[in-house]
Amino acid sequence: MKLLVTGGAGFIGSAVVRVAIGRGHDVINLDALTYAACLENLRSVKDAPGYTFAHADIRNRAALDPIFAEHRPEAVLHLAAESHVDRSIDAPADFIDTNMTGTFNLLEAARSYWIKSGKPDSFRFLHVSTDEVFGSLSADPGQKFTESTAYDPRSPYAASKAASDHLVRAWHATYGLPIVLTNCSNNYGPYHFPEKLIPVVILSALAGKDIPVYGTGENIRDWLFVEDHADALLQVLQRGKIGSSYNIGGNNELRNIDLIRMICGILDKKRPCPRGTYADQITHVADRPGHDARYAIDATRMREALCWEPSVSLQEGLERTVQWYLDNEEWWRPLLNRKGVGARLGVSR
Repeated sequence: MKLLVTGGAGFIGSAVVRVAIGRGHDVINLDALTYAACLENLRSVKDAPGYTFAHADIRNRAALDPIFAEHRPEAVLHLAAESHVDRSIDAPADFIDTNMTGTFNLLEAARSYWIKSGKPDSFRFLHVSTDEVFGSLSADPGQKFTESTAYDPRSPYAASKAASDHLVRAWHATYGLPIVLTNCSNNYGPYHFPEKLIPVVILSALAGKDIPVYGTGENIRDWLFVEDHADALLQVLQRGKIGSSYNIGGNNELRNIDLIRMICGILDKKRPCPRGTYADQITHVADRPGHDARYAIDATRMREALCWEPSVSLQEGLERTVQWYLDNEEWWRPLLNRKGVGARLGVSR
């Protein structure tokens, strides 16, 4: 299958590209190469015969039609997005432009191409979204996000993704565009951009810096290994029901403070701290404005309809992730110099 992957130089997008190429698919990677993109994520596949890179921005509608016309994809996996909540608090306009207007542009380009191609039944538009569109859960372990949970976004990032979800559903209902939609829990793993929680913890610990914990650290997240997510997306693309959405979770709920302590413990074993233990560097800082208390995914539909479940436990995934950062300093070191990386963002209202 020939796939057009938007945001394929990003964290999740590059994992999708690597897995898809490994399974024999042809991939056109459409990416604007903004601050969080890194083509080094794709070094292992860049010379593969089925891989093509198209440098374009989904905010530029005119740039999209020629890419569809030239490469004639059989499916679109839309992952291009601004994704860092803290940045969305400081600069929400970027999130509106990319996540909303960019998604609109891509939907229109895909719809035009689909019509010109004779509306093939096999065409798919997979929109990749987040569990943050659902808002915040209580501590009740029986309460989880399902595909029918009402939307209640609490940050500019979440609101922009919620809006893009609604656009995708509307293009299916109004124009018949064959879409599927996913909402995932927090991803982690190799190539995670170093402004996100897990790489921040690893790199701060190794540098002997304070390891920041927002507020009390009681906020709970469900963690999904990125390669499990890539596998799930390909399953949804190939076997998901048109017009349906699927929640993809890792079945790994944990408080942020406990996650951070786990990472510190793994680092203590792999590269002992010269100053005691890495947990000694944990420092509580001012909380993020509007910080959601808990996310938890009910992935029953994925399990029952598509026979998919995550294969990587949190302990195994964190071990693999920490080791990858220890082994790949040449990847993450240059990224620390990019704008905003390493600085505390999202504290202004």
